[in-house]
Amino acid sequence: MYKLWFSLMVLITMLLSGRPAFTQDFYKGKTIRIVVGFSAGGGFDTYARAISRHMHKHIPGNPNVIVENMTGAGSLIAANNVYKIAKPDGLTMGHFIGGLFMQQLQGRAGVEFDARKFEYVGSPVPDKPVCALTKASGITSAEKWFASKTPVKLGGTAPGSNTDDIPKILRAALGLPVQLVTGYKGTSDIRLAAEGGELAGGCWGWGSIRATWRKGIESGDAVVVLQTLPESHSELPKVPLAINYAETEEARQLIQAGIHDVSAVIRPYVLPPGTPKDRVQIIRKGFMDTMKDREFLADAEKSKLDIEPMSGEELEKTVLGLFKLSPSLIGKLKEALEAK
Repeated sequence: MYKLWFSLMVLITMLLSGRPAFTQDFYKGKTIRIVVGFSAGGGFDTYARAISRHMHKHIPGNPNVIVENMTGAGSLIAANNVYKIAKPDGLTMGHFIGGLFMQQLQGRAGVEFDARKFEYVGSPVPDKPVCALTKASGITSAEKWFASKTPVKLGGTAPGSNTDDIPKILRAALGLPVQLVTGYKGTSDIRLAAEGGELAGGCWGWGSIRATWRKGIESGDAVVVLQTLPESHSELPKVPLAINYAETEEARQLIQAGIHDVSAVIRPYVLPPGTPKDRVQIIRKGFMDTMKDREFLADAEKSKLDIEPMSGEELEKTVLGLFKLSPSLIGKLKEALEAK
């Protein structure tokens, strides 16, 4: 009789929860890793660490959530690792740059994942990229940049990152003088190189720049000279939009597809292909609940991090949309992004 009663109670628990009882208990005593493809101190790392401090509260069993930095090739090493090597057990999340999805479309060597097969958890914010340069470089406005007699030296991490792809597209679409110096481990390294005079600056998300280059922006030693957004950011009303300098339809298409569309999915959180669907749903819900957590939001505000979350379902739909671009436009983007 006792066994029958116990079995009945387990069945009722499963029905009421909508998930198997063993799934509810799976995360108890476990550790979830967030594998970040960039070095500590940059924007991707800063977002991931803020999320890791609060997400455990929103996962049944309250597992530990830690961040592991796996740098290299502009986060491609991390993306490949999560796709090919990480166990699909719901204990490893990947956080790499969404520009790699475009690299897959273009057939980049070294891409060993299929973006259409990741399990998408969500994104904390769409990217709102801008180009920030040091006052010491002499390029303190878009007009000075266009007028520069020599290419302006910008830092990058690797193909597929906004630090690399945005300058290349701006050069192809607008004719901006750019010399890209790539291979930095993260945006924090680019910032330090710019402060040391090795570079003029770089292009990546305003939220990240505002959070990690705050002293330079507030002192005027670093200046945002161009926005690569479809519309002006409310905090940068006097900074011009790159697309407004486009003189041809082809230039506008390059900026739209190569910068604006990719920016919407630039900060994805994913699980490996084959992760059990019930665990995918638990992680998705935990992620979105974290995005509404008051303590997390206060933490994000303190770190100057924008939060405009996209659900896993929305993120997946948007990524799949990239694979519907016309072959001719993909060809033009490939030409721009492969240029040295």
